[in-house]
Amino acid sequence: MGIGWVFVSIFHILVAIGFFTALAYIAKYIVNKGRLIARFKKSRLSNPQEYFPSEEIFLLKQVFYLIVILVIIMICLYLTFDWNEGFNFIYLLDTVVSLYLALKMDKDSLKDKVLLFLLIPFGSITALLFGDSIVALLDLTHIIGYLYFIKVYFRKFIDYSENNELGIAIILLFGIILVSFLFTILVEKVSPMDSITMVSNAFTSNSFDASGKNIIGKLNSLVLAWSGFILSGVGTATLAASIVNRYVSRQFGEMKDLVKKKKEEK
Repeated sequence: MGIGWVFVSIFHILVAIGFFTALAYIAKYIVNKGRLIARFKKSRLSNPQEYFPSEEIFLLKQVFYLIVILVIIMICLYLTFDWNEGFNFIYLLDTVVSLYLALKMDKDSLKDKVLLFLLIPFGSITALLFGDSIVALLDLTHIIGYLYFIKVYFRKFIDYSENNELGIAIILLFGIILVSFLFTILVEKVSPMDSITMVSNAFTSNSFDASGKNIIGKLNSLVLAWSGFILSGVGTATLAASIVNRYVSRQFGEMKDLVKKKKEEK
């Protein structure tokens, strides 16, 4: 390691900071001032009430915080251990998740600025831009930042559940999936993406195989498995609500006719 390596490392760090900052400004501009995004927000397509009952929307928002935690855990595992699978996708996912967390957090205090620095995925950005990363040691600080946000999003989950008077039984389901996910990695000696695909298939169907030949195929399998699971739940809830509503309406109609008959008798 000579002076040249030091200069190259500093150059990579500065490029990563500049690239991440540029992405943050572009994303913020698109979300706040982009005409297409603004139009989409006002359309029926972006209104979740067009697709789900209001109770299901509350549940999906509750589950969202747990999904963020699980995705962060997966990224940390990939950054810590050597799984030779779809690294470009993991680098991209790491960058996108870090960008999302950075846009959502406050940036006023010194603590916020330190956390913002820890969120910068130096290793992932330099690997995407230069094909290899010589600042991968900074992934350790990045993982420390991620661990803090796991605590933040779990706290958000608890607060959201309490403020909307929702039960936290969903945490039991999340715990089962998380333990099964980690257990499958250890026992089956598979990558995190293979493990979550196997656990999802086992939970939502009768299969325990990792669907898909590559990481994109496995991601597609995850989306299909959980989308089908959610939509089937919505369908069951809608059918149950329809049956209850029909029964109550019939009972109300019978009571109304009975009251009317009693009045006529008088």
